[in-house]
Amino acid sequence: WIYPTRGDGRPDRFFAFSSTNLSHWVQHGPVLSLDEVAWVPEDGAPRHYAWAPSVLHHRGRWYFYYSVGPQNPTPSRIGVAVGDNPAGPFHDSGRPLLTGSADFEAIDPMVFADPASGKLYLYAGGSAGAKLRVFELADDPTHIAREIPVETPPFFTEGAFMHHHNGRYYLSYSHGNYRDASYSVHYATAPTPTGPWTYRGPILTSDATRKGPGHHSFLRLPDSERWLIFYHRWEGQTGNGPFHGQRWICIEPVEYNPDGTIQPIRMSGGL
Repeated sequence: WIYPTRGDGRPDRFFAFSSTNLSHWVQHGPVLSLDEVAWVPEDGAPRHYAWAPSVLHHRGRWYFYYSVGPQNPTPSRIGVAVGDNPAGPFHDSGRPLLTGSADFEAIDPMVFADPASGKLYLYAGGSAGAKLRVFELADDPTHIAREIPVETPPFFTEGAFMHHHNGRYYLSYSHGNYRDASYSVHYATAPTPTGPWTYRGPILTSDATRKGPGHHSFLRLPDSERWLIFYHRWEGQTGNGPFHGQRWICIEPVEYNPDGTIQPIRMSGGL
């Protein structure tokens, strides 16, 4: 399943796409529209934007975490909606899960289920102030139990993602500006889901015609040791930007070195 941000003039709703072979995709939805969320207009902003969702499957239900903009003139917010099917519909919990501030942009939620402890962690933040915050969720994942202080890793801008592989935790994230060739994916490793981080460098960067790869997810295929990275990029571009138009969702294989580091990822035309 892929849950992207929509960019075709309807930025107030989310759709989902599913595939059984990673080649042919079926569209579902909308799975959630902001006009169905009662608290969205309470900030008084004239227009709102639906960004960067993340989905958690937990105890037979699906939890849909999402960003609501703008950040200016009002703080961005993160909401959570719940459904009984990955295709939706998702029904909002009735209140924001997290609200931003002048020095923290509440965007880009990602929820990670720690296989070691069973705890659920929410990673969020970026862009304005480029600050990462981590929260432990309650037994009911529509509530936050507590914030866990963490260091913001080097070159962090936004789009944090956590995954676990062979006993090690990998925090990956986007660096740069999504509109230009600086946008890229960097990562750090840690012995726990909350650090301390050891910065490992970039693994996905622009090439001659494929620009600004970022805001990604890692996925291990079911019943397999095969890992993939899903991300978006500008296609067929030259120079450093800024770029305009549609970004493409792309998938590449991920390879780990014997020491646990990730090999640099080469962009291609598809799997």
